[in-house]
Amino acid sequence: MLKSGKRFSIALRIADPAWKADLPDLGRYARRILRGALAAELPGNTPVELSLLLTDDAEMARLNTDWRGKPKPTNVLSFPAEDAVDPQHPPAYLGDIALGHGICAREAARARKPLADHFGHLLVHGALHLLGYDHETDEQAAAMEPRESVILAGFGIADPYMRRASGKSGAQKSSQKKAGKRKRT
Repeated sequence: MLKSGKRFSIALRIADPAWKADLPDLGRYARRILRGALAAELPGNTPVELSLLLTDDAEMARLNTDWRGKPKPTNVLSFPAEDAVDPQHPPAYLGDIALGHGICAREAARARKPLADHFGHLLVHGALHLLGYDHETDEQAAAMEPRESVILAGFGIADPYMRRASGKSGAQKSSQKKAGKRKRT
């Protein structure tokens, strides 16, 4: 268990050693990013806990199949402890986040960005899901994606929703898609 003061604790399980090989300061980095995401959303000294599983594509595929009925690996899954979270009074235990190394590394390489930045983005994304944010609809995405971008900017991580070619954000792009075609992570 990694702890950072009385306010925040994370139970970290690294099931795929490739995470440590690619991100040697993994525990400290994950704690810093998650603490920043939660501090941006929660009041004062709200004490919260969560668990983080860093695993491989095979385990992510099993989790994705079991919980979402999608038999393939995904980059991040979030399992909130409660269906609805009042940010002013969150539960002590927020829930669980799982990330798959292989798919995350491939996505980072394809996007030509550092794995650490992509990892940071997915941690923020997962934390916001635990707090009740979603992106199933365009309206939800329009609320969630800017929050991610602002939090990531605080760490010097580029906006993951900016599109170089079109200059449109992910929320703007997603509004061009038909409802129901969004991928939930």
